Amino acid sequence: MLLATYNVNSINSRLDALLHYLEERQPDVVCLQELKAPQEKFPIAAIEAAGYHALWQGQKSWNGVAIVTREPAQEVQRGLPGDNADEQSRYLEVAYQGILIACLYLPNGNPAPGPKYDYKLAWMERLRLRGLELLAAGVPAVLAGDFNVIPTERDVYKPERWVDDALFRDETRAAFGRLMEQGWLDSLRALHPDETIYTFWDYFRNAFGRDAGLRIDHLLLSPALAPALKAAGVDKFMRGREKPSDHTPTWIELNLGKIPSKKSGKPA
Repeated sequence: MLLATYNVNSINSRLDALLHYLEERQPDVVCLQELKAPQEKFPIAAIEAAGYHALWQGQKSWNGVAIVTREPAQEVQRGLPGDNADEQSRYLEVAYQGILIACLYLPNGNPAPGPKYDYKLAWMERLRLRGLELLAAGVPAVLAGDFNVIPTERDVYKPERWVDDALFRDETRAAFGRLMEQGWLDSLRALHPDETIYTFWDYFRNAFGRDAGLRIDHLLLSPALAPALKAAGVDKFMRGREKPSDHTPTWIELNLGKIPSKKSGKPA
């Protein structure tokens, strides 16, 4: 299974890029973030014409997540549990071919400190609690998406410039660390421990041309799914094309036959 995560930065502005990506790479699953489209404006007809299915949670102007699959997936959870008043479209779970796939768009949190940063940290705590539930259920699971978290200094160009940014503040990395301590595997770092890997380059100051990037798009595997990890990488070529997203697809290849004991793909 080829599974990718891709912050498209407006699904309708980036539709041609996504359709070309589906045709070129033929992924089995693509988790999309930052749709910037209300529910009714998601381009499902074009995606179905390309031979794929989709489940999505839209939101006017901002946010929005979707999971595009070759075969129909079963929705498990819409919205991150823990705050019934939270109306931001940032989280979607599906069961697909025996695994649980969570697509997330974690809040940016800037300016920090401030209300947006408080929301980010609270959201990360809710994600940690959901992670505990998924691991307790024992299902093979992946948390895929734009985490808006720079885990370490090697994941950012000139880290000294980011120490006060919400993506790199000590509290952010500590919250991410608490999630990882549950046993999730950072798939890219597991296979490429020493490489410089970026998944995002700003539109300004020729960031892509200078390779002044960040690694903030992650695919975290549960202990039950980790044995299936075969390959991982970043499709950097997408960032160099005309009218690109500021993110580029990040992907993993899974050998589902390596999962010790398959579960239903749904938490109990």
